[in-house]
Amino acid sequence: MKKLPKKTTKPEASTPEVSKKTLKRRDVLTGITAGALAAPVLGAPAIAQGKRSLSMVTTWPKNFPGLGTGAERVAKNITTLTEGQLEVKVYSAGELVGAFESFDAVSNGSADMYHGAEYYWQGKSAAYAFFTTVPFGMTPFEAHAWVHSGGGQELWDELAAGFNLKPFLCGDTGTQWGGWFNREINSTEDMKGLKMRMPGLGGEVLRRIGATAVTLPGGELFAALQSGAIDAAEWSGPWNDLAFGFYKIAKHYYWPGWQESNGSICTVLNKDVWDSLTSAQQGIIKSVCNADTDYMMSEILYNNAVALETLVNKHGVQLKQYPDDVLGAIRTVSRDIISEVANKDPMAKKVHDSYMASLKKTDHYLRHSDAAFFSHRDI
Repeated sequence: MKKLPKKTTKPEASTPEVSKKTLKRRDVLTGITAGALAAPVLGAPAIAQGKRSLSMVTTWPKNFPGLGTGAERVAKNITTLTEGQLEVKVYSAGELVGAFESFDAVSNGSADMYHGAEYYWQGKSAAYAFFTTVPFGMTPFEAHAWVHSGGGQELWDELAAGFNLKPFLCGDTGTQWGGWFNREINSTEDMKGLKMRMPGLGGEVLRRIGATAVTLPGGELFAALQSGAIDAAEWSGPWNDLAFGFYKIAKHYYWPGWQESNGSICTVLNKDVWDSLTSAQQGIIKSVCNADTDYMMSEILYNNAVALETLVNKHGVQLKQYPDDVLGAIRTVSRDIISEVANKDPMAKKVHDSYMASLKKTDHYLRHSDAAFFSHRDI
């Protein structure tokens, strides 16, 4: 019998290329850092097959420092790290929908994701305030610890699922400043009748002490302050506030930012869109959001410090601390309001209890670590 030649399996020519590309991508994802995300290194062409465009709406003005640029960075990094499989296009406030229409647009599928701050939606559920900030609440690291390690993410997922959404922590403004005033605040009496832009639970605190709280998107604040429609405004910190030019109208810049001891930023996807993504694409989005949380906070901290010097030395801004009696009154009212929020609905109660339990733990620890260190550091 004639002996048949031995059968061999010849690998397709494309196999080494595919393996190489896959390994490269794994290397990038394994070693991902905020710095690497700020300057993406992948340059592979977009994959034509299965390419998908996603719309991101935001609550920020276009290219606004820290916040608007953060949204653009997140979109760019998702696009790059998925090698174009997911191409994210950013629409700043007003381009596709209004700033405060972002939630509904993503919930109903008119847009695929939003980049914003969750306390804007406390009208949907009182529980949402805790996922940005509450008066005299967590610092940035405490908030991140709660979300990532203290059960916060699971509760956030449960809350958001009721609106067909999937949320991620994706940035932080850090501890904010108290705001810009066109007159001095020497007592609680000076707060009465004051019209001040302040969203979230901080706005309710103002109402309880006799002021009028106004909720406006960032892009409208300068005009409102200039026209006298409001007497004071808080936005974020020196870097963002310098960009808005508040110093041209109001020279009294108050601290501390009792209303926002942190300012968690988020990227939130339509849940149907999220569920339709591959596990690899979901992993990339999670990684990008985690990295940008650190990057944004670091970027804003440094630029706040630089901008504060500019505001004082170049523009003559006067830095003033809220009087003790004002802070005391605000703190008392804040505690009452947060307790009331906990009793508004079962979900708010669950979120409140989890938040406060985590805060008590981290507060006790930080008083013996960071706070103790700062009180003795002398530069």
